[in-house]
Amino acid sequence: MRLRHKPWAREELSKRPAIVVQDPTTQKGNWNDLFNNDNPIYVEVGTGKGQFLTKMGMAHPGINFIGVERYESVLLTAMENVEQAGLMNVKLLSEDVGDIEEFFGESEVERVFINFTDPWPKTRHAKRRLTHPYYLEKYRRMLTNNGEIHFKTDNQGLFEYSLHSMSSYGMAFKNVSLDLHKSNMEGNMMTEYEEKFSAKGDRIYRLEATY
Repeated sequence: MRLRHKPWAREELSKRPAIVVQDPTTQKGNWNDLFNNDNPIYVEVGTGKGQFLTKMGMAHPGINFIGVERYESVLLTAMENVEQAGLMNVKLLSEDVGDIEEFFGESEVERVFINFTDPWPKTRHAKRRLTHPYYLEKYRRMLTNNGEIHFKTDNQGLFEYSLHSMSSYGMAFKNVSLDLHKSNMEGNMMTEYEEKFSAKGDRIYRLEATY
């Protein structure tokens, strides 16, 4: 991802506490109190510019969505998208996914989305992949017993790695697609990258996994 640095991003993010939660550690185990309802909580890791999360928030008002993104300049666009859509069921965290267990309590989340994450193709960088066992253990702690991980990528190598990583971790799969846009799946919300890659004719891989 090529980033255009926006030095004013942090200050702007701090001005929208209703959307960008300033200290998510204080909400651990109590996110439904912040949303003021008991709706299911879905989390997207590496939410980028927020197109996917904004579309999901609009399509599913009965679900609470939380996006985690470490790059402030990118999250600024996500915040603007959420604000423009007037969504009350979407919150954003300007945080590193590696710290995610500090923000969510045990069995607090029903679904985790991992969309078009960096493939980190070099073997020595494998632990940085968001489907590495290091992260799978963090997701397991925050997910409910029937919680799911939904994963999409254009990178065949990362998809194959993720299948192996999740399978070795004892996870079960359903709705595995090797060419999502030629499948019969309904309700798919595309990310910015997904639109770009699919427009070029690239294959999109997708899976759903449970612990």
